[in-house]
Amino acid sequence: MTAITTRIDPITASVIGGALESIATEMGHKLTRMSYSSIIRESEDFGCVICDAQARQLCESPQSTPLQSGPIPGYIRGINRRFAGIGEQWNPGDVVIHNHSYYGASHQPDVGFIIPIFWEGELVGFSATTAHHLDLGALTPGSCGIVDACDAYAEGLQLNAIKIEEGGRRNAWIWQILRDNCRAAPLVVGDMEAQVAAARIGAERFLELIERYGVATVQAASEDLMDYSERMLRREISALPDGTYSAEGFLDGFPDHPDPAYRDLRVAVAITVAGSDLTVDLTGTAPQLDLPVNMPLEGTVDIAIYLTLRSILLDTTRHDEVPANSGLFRPIHIIAPEGTIANPRFPAPTIARFCSGNIIADTVMRALAPIVPEYVSAGIGNLKVVAYSGQAGNGQHWVYMDIHEGSYGGRFGKDGLDAVDTLYANTRNNPIEDIESHYPLRVTRYELNENTGGRGRWRGGLGSIRDIELLADGGFSLEGDGVRHPPPGLFGGEPGSPGGVIVFADGAEQPLASKFPYRKARKGDRLSLIGPSGGGYGDPTERDPAAIEADRLDGFAQS
Repeated sequence: MTAITTRIDPITASVIGGALESIATEMGHKLTRMSYSSIIRESEDFGCVICDAQARQLCESPQSTPLQSGPIPGYIRGINRRFAGIGEQWNPGDVVIHNHSYYGASHQPDVGFIIPIFWEGELVGFSATTAHHLDLGALTPGSCGIVDACDAYAEGLQLNAIKIEEGGRRNAWIWQILRDNCRAAPLVVGDMEAQVAAARIGAERFLELIERYGVATVQAASEDLMDYSERMLRREISALPDGTYSAEGFLDGFPDHPDPAYRDLRVAVAITVAGSDLTVDLTGTAPQLDLPVNMPLEGTVDIAIYLTLRSILLDTTRHDEVPANSGLFRPIHIIAPEGTIANPRFPAPTIARFCSGNIIADTVMRALAPIVPEYVSAGIGNLKVVAYSGQAGNGQHWVYMDIHEGSYGGRFGKDGLDAVDTLYANTRNNPIEDIESHYPLRVTRYELNENTGGRGRWRGGLGSIRDIELLADGGFSLEGDGVRHPPPGLFGGEPGSPGGVIVFADGAEQPLASKFPYRKARKGDRLSLIGPSGGGYGDPTERDPAAIEADRLDGFAQS
C-alpha cells in the first residue's frame, strides 16, 4: 500500500478543516439574515465559499445550493482571466462583482462578490458569495423566464470582473448604474450589499485563522484536506468495474417552435471508469441554440456532474463526511464538444440553463445505474421557475421568483421523495405565508399530484400542484422542463408522469409549454404548475403488499 504523505499532523488539519467550515457557515447565516428577497432568505439560492490563492475551494456553506457554491472557483478563475486580458490585478481592499457566463459564472442572474484576502502583503485566498438576483435590467421583469433572449446581451447586465470597491474605496458610480438598471432596485441592491457584508465576514475570519495558526500551517492543512477528499473519491471510483456506461435524456426544448431542432433536445452521457479516474463524455448532446437553454460548461455542466458523482459515491448515509473542497474535482474529467448545449460558444444565451443542467445530472445518475444500482434513483421530476412581477401603487416594482419543486424516482429499498427540489439545484420550498405577506399573490392550491408516480417495486415520488393567483395587475414568465418527457423508470420500473402548465384567465383555461416569455396578466388571473412525478424502480409486481395498502390509504392508489 502506498504511504500517505501529510504536511502537518492530521489532528491539526482536522481542526483547521472544522474552522474553515464554520467560517463558511457563518457567512451563510449572515447572508440569509441580511438579505431582502425570499429567493435568498427562504429558498437559500446562494453560495458562500473560501478559496485559496489558486482559486481552489477550501470550504462551502452547508446552507448553500450546490449550483451556487460549486461554481465559485470558476468565477475567480474567470476574473483572473479577465484581469490578465486587461492588465489588471488584485489589490488589498478590492471587491469585485462578476456574473459573466463565459468567464466562469453559472448564468447572468447569479452574481458573485469576491474579496481578495491578503496577509502581510501576500495574496492568500478569496472570500466569495454568490446569489440569484431577481432583476438585472433584461428585456422583461424578473431574471428567469427570459426564454426569448436571442443572445447573452439580451439577458441583462453583464458584469465582467468589475471592481465595485477598489483599494478600500467604494465606487459609487457602479452602484448607481446597478440601481438605475434594476426595476426592483431596493431589493436587488440590498441583496448585493448583504453579499458584500457576508464576504467581508469570511475574509476577516480567515485572517483570524491565519493569525492563530500561522499562514504556513493553514496552507499545509488546506493541501492535506484537498488530498484527503481526492483520495476518498478515488477509493470509491477504484471499487467500480472498469468500462464505459451510457444513458440519454431529453429536454422539452421549445415545442411550439416551427424548427424541430428546437424541441426534444438530446443529452448524451458516456461514463468511462479507468482505475481511479472517471471521464464523463457528452458527445452526441444537441447542438447549441440561439435560445437560452444552453449551459456554460464551467459553472453549470461541471457542477451538475461533480455534485451527482459526489452524492452517489460519497453518500453520507454510508460514508464518513468528506470535506467539500476542490480535491473532489481532480479524479473527474469532462468531455463536452464545443458548440453543443453543454458547451456553447459566446454569445449564445444561457439564462434558462437551470432545468437543462438537471437533465445532465439525472442522465449521469442513470448511466451509473448498472454498476451502482443501490445508490441511484429512477428518473427525477424536473423543476419550474416562475417570475411574478408588477408595480405597486407607488410605482415601485415588485418581483417574486417561485421555484416549483419536482420529485425523485424510486430508489433501492425506498419510494421516491415527493415534492422536493432535485439534484444540483437543491433549494428550499418557499412557505405560503412568506409569499402572501410580501407580494400581491395568493396561493389558492398546493397539494401532491396524487396517483402519478411511476409504478415499481418502489414507486416514483409525487410532484406537486401549485396555483398562484394575482391580486393586482402584473405578469409572469416561466422556465421549466418535464412537460413532454416523463421521468424514465429503472430496472423494470414504469415511467413517471410529465408535468403541466395551465393559465386561467377570463374564465378560460389554456395549457402552456414548460417555457414561455413574459406574459401580461390581470388581477384574478391564475397560473397552475403541475410537477412531474418520478419514475418507478424495479418490477411493479414485486411491490410489498403492505406498501400497496399504505398507498391506498394515503390516496396513492396507482401503485
